[in-house]
Amino acid sequence: MRVSTSQIYNIATLGMGQAQSAVTKTQEQMSTGKKVLSPADDPVAATAILRLNQELARTEQYGKNINIAESNLNLEESTTQTVIDLVQRMRELAVKAGNTAIYTSTDYKALAAEVDTRIAELANLQNTRNASGQYIFAGYKGDTKPFVSDIGGNFTYMGDEGQLRLQASTSVTVAVSDSGKKLFVDIPSGHNTFTTSAGTGNKAIPPAVISVGEVIDQQEFDRLYPEDLQVIFTKNGSVVNFTVTERASGKILLPAQLYVAGDDIEVAGAKFKILGNPYAGNPAIPAELDFGAVGAFDFSVTPTNVSITVGGKTETLLLDQNVTNATDLTAAFNSVAGTPSNADKLANLGITVDSTGFHSPTGLNITVRNGTPDTDTALGFNTQSNGTTSVNLPFAFVSAEDFSTSPTTFQLEVNGRTESITFNQNITNVTDLANAFRTPDNAAKLARLGITVTDQGLISNTNATITIKGGNLDVNNVTGLNTQDTGTSSTRGVLIETGDSFFVESTNKQGLLTTLTRFSEAMKSVVDTPESKEVLAKIVAKTLTNLQNAVTNLTSVQGEMGSRLNTLESSKELNLDITLSTKTVLSGLQDLDYGEASIQLTMQSLVLNAAQQSFAKVSQLSLFTYL
Repeated sequence: MRVSTSQIYNIATLGMGQAQSAVTKTQEQMSTGKKVLSPADDPVAATAILRLNQELARTEQYGKNINIAESNLNLEESTTQTVIDLVQRMRELAVKAGNTAIYTSTDYKALAAEVDTRIAELANLQNTRNASGQYIFAGYKGDTKPFVSDIGGNFTYMGDEGQLRLQASTSVTVAVSDSGKKLFVDIPSGHNTFTTSAGTGNKAIPPAVISVGEVIDQQEFDRLYPEDLQVIFTKNGSVVNFTVTERASGKILLPAQLYVAGDDIEVAGAKFKILGNPYAGNPAIPAELDFGAVGAFDFSVTPTNVSITVGGKTETLLLDQNVTNATDLTAAFNSVAGTPSNADKLANLGITVDSTGFHSPTGLNITVRNGTPDTDTALGFNTQSNGTTSVNLPFAFVSAEDFSTSPTTFQLEVNGRTESITFNQNITNVTDLANAFRTPDNAAKLARLGITVTDQGLISNTNATITIKGGNLDVNNVTGLNTQDTGTSSTRGVLIETGDSFFVESTNKQGLLTTLTRFSEAMKSVVDTPESKEVLAKIVAKTLTNLQNAVTNLTSVQGEMGSRLNTLESSKELNLDITLSTKTVLSGLQDLDYGEASIQLTMQSLVLNAAQQSFAKVSQLSLFTYL
């Protein structure tokens, strides 16, 4: 067999390359301490190593979570304990305040000053932040200050009821926070009580506030519970009034009371104050439907019905008297004959009738319809079919204007929505005027605004205020209204605009800050009379009960914190065991046996040297050597 020189070199290169690769790999294993350097070395072992390393990473993260959780819970527990200590001090002070036979009003004011200091301290504790700057009692809203106060003594919780949780092990998650609502607000009260708040849509600047208030007649308030109260401000001329109603039923408990800032409001066993200048809204502008030229007709011979609709409510009135003038017509509409009588039906609609026509004090529009030619004659306007409706912005035609030669555009505004109306025809009377509003383009715009137009004027279908503006002298002449610049708004049939509102909400829970605020306010207001001190004694008794309930609630949550810390400790030990076990298995799969590797490296080096030496001798072989 002939062996060429090139074959000798190829065989030698391959052998020495393989030997060198084996030596290099063993050297890499020894330098890294790992026997599996790539998945190709051992696919099964490589897969197991990857899984075990992931397990170690997860366990390491669990350890970090446990450290964070322990830090949070320790901070919460220490803060809660400080609050409990503070509450215990307040209980001692309340016991002292209960000795009404000894203390004077001056003494009580000094005690109240200490309570106020403690309230500020307590508020700061409830707004505690952790090392990351997050509020620990704000639930999920860690960036939001959980407890804010106003000048009325109310503390409002701005956080949520979320509870942060961290994974402590594969199967264990631990709550690492408690909401301030759970700890400091939702505390069972020893008696039915209430919370106070201002309406979110209030407009007063600066905002008016409602005081924290107190129950002054428990028996009366218990009859109200669980109903809530609403205080609504209204304006009557220049006078600001407020009305107190049951929130759900609308039942009026205090009708149209004159508002005096800071005066006590007592209703249904509750007492509170409104402080500041609440926005009072605007009074209603009555709707009116005037009689026209009253004509004579003897309805005693031909009794006739006519329907009157106000605010979606309809009554049918019977005219059965001889009508010769407006006085007779008024008497016919106010007749007390029959059951129910015309007078009863007018009262049900909330309207009145006098010699000038119909009047709706609430501002709701009045529609008279379903009459006959005879009722048209008597009332002086159309009562047949759809009849006649009172207008919100009446026309007062002054002079004719030809808009066909100079089309003019102006605006109508309702509830903040504005549409542009264009006149481009000759207007010689009120009928032309109404028709100008009814052109297809204008009519579509009126429909969007909820406006109907008649010869008498503009009608808002919802009694919303109509404003006509942006016009000129020509538009002024045909409408009889000032339409220039800001223009003119509805002069009839405008509903009352209510002002700011405040709420008194019944509850069987009382927040810790509220308890202390009411205690302080009671001591500040006490005077040196037996009656006043008797009231204070009752509030002190309620305060002691609620402070005890607060301590019970706080210690209960403290117990939960301790349980969570124990769970974290157990999870920490479990994670250590898992880490040790995982590392042991991982070591068996990937760690190098240096003794075995050293022997293997020596053998591989010997093979490499032998290959190199063999090649050196073989490469020198030649026939010329034997000549």
